[in-house]
Amino acid sequence: MNNIIQFMKRNYKVLLVIVALSVALWSFIPKEKESDPEKDKLLIELLTFVIEKGHYNPATIDDAFSKGVYKDYLNALDPSKRFFLQSDIDEFAQYELRIDDFIREKDLTFFDLTYARLMKRMDESKSYYKDALANPFDYKKDESFNTDYETMPYSKNVQELKERWRLQLKLSALSSLVEKQKLEEDKIKNKDAVKKSEPKTFEQLEKETRESTLNSLNDNFNFIADLDREDWFSVYVNAIASRFDPHTAYMAPSEKERFDVSMSGKLEGIGARLQKKGDFTEISELISGGPAWRGKQLESGDMVLKVAQGDAEPVDVVGMRLDDVVKKIKGPKGTEVRLTVKKTDGTIKVITIIRDEVEIEETYVKSSVVEKDGFKYGVIYLPKFYIDFEDQNSRDAGKDVAIEVERLKKEGVQGIVMDVRDNGGGSLKTVVDIAGLFIEQGPIVQIKSAAGKKEVLYDRDSKVQWDGPLVIMINEFSASASEILAAAIQDYKRGVIIGSKQSYGKGTVQNVIDLNQFVRGSTYGDLGALKTTTQKFYRINGGSTQLEGVKSDIAIPDKYSYLKMGERDIDNAMPWDKIDPADYKTWDKQNNFDLAISESKSRMKNNAQMKLIDENAKWLDERNKENVYSLNIDKFKAEQKALEEKSKKYKSIVDYKNAFEFKSLPYEIESMNNDTVLKEKRDRWHESLSKDIYIEEAIHILNDLQSENKKGLSTKVKKDKLVKS
Repeated sequence: MNNIIQFMKRNYKVLLVIVALSVALWSFIPKEKESDPEKDKLLIELLTFVIEKGHYNPATIDDAFSKGVYKDYLNALDPSKRFFLQSDIDEFAQYELRIDDFIREKDLTFFDLTYARLMKRMDESKSYYKDALANPFDYKKDESFNTDYETMPYSKNVQELKERWRLQLKLSALSSLVEKQKLEEDKIKNKDAVKKSEPKTFEQLEKETRESTLNSLNDNFNFIADLDREDWFSVYVNAIASRFDPHTAYMAPSEKERFDVSMSGKLEGIGARLQKKGDFTEISELISGGPAWRGKQLESGDMVLKVAQGDAEPVDVVGMRLDDVVKKIKGPKGTEVRLTVKKTDGTIKVITIIRDEVEIEETYVKSSVVEKDGFKYGVIYLPKFYIDFEDQNSRDAGKDVAIEVERLKKEGVQGIVMDVRDNGGGSLKTVVDIAGLFIEQGPIVQIKSAAGKKEVLYDRDSKVQWDGPLVIMINEFSASASEILAAAIQDYKRGVIIGSKQSYGKGTVQNVIDLNQFVRGSTYGDLGALKTTTQKFYRINGGSTQLEGVKSDIAIPDKYSYLKMGERDIDNAMPWDKIDPADYKTWDKQNNFDLAISESKSRMKNNAQMKLIDENAKWLDERNKENVYSLNIDKFKAEQKALEEKSKKYKSIVDYKNAFEFKSLPYEIESMNNDTVLKEKRDRWHESLSKDIYIEEAIHILNDLQSENKKGLSTKVKKDKLVKS
């Protein structure tokens, strides 16, 4: 099975909640299907069996393990502590040290109890928020609300819980109200706008904020209502799986499908993104290049009323779960689907679409060119190390980056920036292929299995596709495969690593294991898959990237510099260690490598904008620790005004503009003539690059690495002057 590297998890507790709530949008299990306790027991048995046999270093399932599952699971069910009462927690607490026994015995007592209680408390809470929003809030009353949910105790009784709901909703409404008042004040300042519409009164705005808050909560609870027992059981199973390490996780069948799409960057369907609007399914976006986009009949804002397969009778999808609508619209390449849609003008239209393979353009690599001091440079942005495990002939990150390098060479670039900021990882194979583009041949990464066996993955191709100046850009969210690439380039001294003080710090490898292979003739349907940590990877110098990540050659401050967001901040992350180094030879064709680093550090030290960014990062860290908000409108406004005044100091950070103009390559410019969506996306990207101080510094570094080229350019300039004279 192919090794893959999971997208990083910034905060596991938050992600569990997101997983729980997003099931309503994605799960393909019909609501009316009743859950089978025997299937649940089988799932737990398979989960623990596969993890204990295949995990790199499986945790002992004991009382300590039980406490971890207990804590994570309850945090996932009720992260803001507005459903469970303290009496519920007291009742649950008797099982805190028994979950390990329940796992071994396949006992569902704890899950059944918590699930039933959660459903009861959620149902009760509907009246809490409706009552709280039924009448105007008293914004002159001097009260406050603390949003530090982690240390907040559970409510002692229903009355206290209702009060918590009221305060939380008041804070939400107050924030919206103040924003609405600002808009009205702007209308008064703009006399022309006042003529068109009179400013709204405080009473009108106050009512609007309560109504919008109510509608938002109703939508949320409608999503939750779509969840069934099996969905919540997945949350429980994941609380167990993740205690082995943060990257071990159970994937329900639909989750596995999304994972495959994420890794390959493509799917088969019509190429449209859908969203729920009440009982209706709305087309929110057409994917550029997809069959729906090519057909030019379906549009954003269209409401899907019915779906028919080919010549079959259409099925009414109004009121149907979004998941089930998606499942009906998706289908194999070459098949026909007919959508009955209500257009934005109210007309009803039947649109026939032939499904096709859809490439999600945002997944794939892209590049741009920029000039400085007579030199042309290339910027390659890689959002993830994608691959299609089912089709080796399909495009993947390794092949695509090689193509982009060739295109940039054809444009005559004299340096390349490889941007893997926010890239959470992907395929090990592709990162080896990409690193191999920049070195002659040699080891790229070392892998160690649970049994202690070491494997070294090599680039065995002596061809160097790019031997010129190279800069790799990383940040705190560059993880896994991104760290392998940066580490290899750094160890070979092949290029300069710039970015955050260190990358994310995920030095483990996961395998996705199909659980269905262990059960023959199962009557339970698709059991999903388990992603479990099977190996650790190490740099060619022997050190692990686990926890420590890759330290930049040139550390540049950013707004996340002081926030706890890396692997090292997760309580059950695997430890750092090291093994023997591999046999490799550093790159010796970049004479002024150390000088370029020194020059960059000198620029950073004296750069006022960088100092401001660092100061802003410290301020954001301080703000992150402040959790108490006044619910008195005058005090709240005063607090917000003070924050706005303080933030003005940092406004120049977002208004910053570098001196460079970024352009697409010729092949892409030709495509954009017929694809306005692609043009808009590239224009937005180039605009963001033009405001990016980090890209600016990367280009400066490439310029500093141009020692030999600069000599040649200088000679050429002198000759040109002689000819002219």
